Amino acid sequence: MKVPAPTGLRGSGQIGSVTLRWRAVPWSTVVDHYAVYAATGGSAYELVGKTVYPQFVHRGLGFEGVTRKYRVVTVDAAGQRSRPSATVAVANQTSVTVSGRPVARVGQYDGKGSEFALSPNRSAAYPATFPDDVDYTYGTSLPGQHWSYLFPGPSDKWAGSKNHRVRFRFDLTALPTEDLDLALWLIDSHAGLAGSALLLVNGTEVERLTFAQGATKGSTIADSTYPGSPLKPSYVERPLPRGLFRTGQNVVELVKDQGSWIAFDAFGVYSRP
Repeated sequence: MKVPAPTGLRGSGQIGSVTLRWRAVPWSTVVDHYAVYAATGGSAYELVGKTVYPQFVHRGLGFEGVTRKYRVVTVDAAGQRSRPSATVAVANQTSVTVSGRPVARVGQYDGKGSEFALSPNRSAAYPATFPDDVDYTYGTSLPGQHWSYLFPGPSDKWAGSKNHRVRFRFDLTALPTEDLDLALWLIDSHAGLAGSALLLVNGTEVERLTFAQGATKGSTIADSTYPGSPLKPSYVERPLPRGLFRTGQNVVELVKDQGSWIAFDAFGVYSRP
């Protein structure tokens, strides 16, 4: 019997990754796996992964947008292969840390959290070190003293089983003429309870940010870059409406009122070129 090819292949780009989905082949085919192939520019297709599910996330693509062509092949239990699916072209997103200019930031956007207070495994000291939570002023505060590596939530008994808040303060000498952008990078988060946080600018609620589930290993490891690292980095970038800002001091806040901790790589505000 001829092995059917996957149909309905589609994709979406994220920061550092592309997510592909397609329709599963009929149950009459005993699928061993789907083989996912990608090509950039005029290069040949290369195998980038295998999955037993009709979806695949191509990770580690960097932070500048590149368009890749994808196709998927069905491989059945006997090792027989289908013809390739139709091709889809998808670009990963360009990070604002590449396209924009930093207004204020804490951390290096390097996949590591070792520059922050309590990194990597001293989170139990959070209540004593940050009794009033994190209140960081760009240009004055120090990452190793005033910014916590782990940002706890109400599910964390070690941090008092309550909501927590991060305040990030910075000055603007003039009102922005365009929206600014938030770049919140994590090197890891809790595997099952990453939860969400409210995002506010100068006291006005902007959005509820939902965090990707991580590997939980970030509570003891602060480096996602070495080969075989078990950490699961994730990236949250979104526009901040220009009308919320003022000349002088501004404050961007996160209120962690759902779930457990997230582990920071870097946090910053960017202007557009």
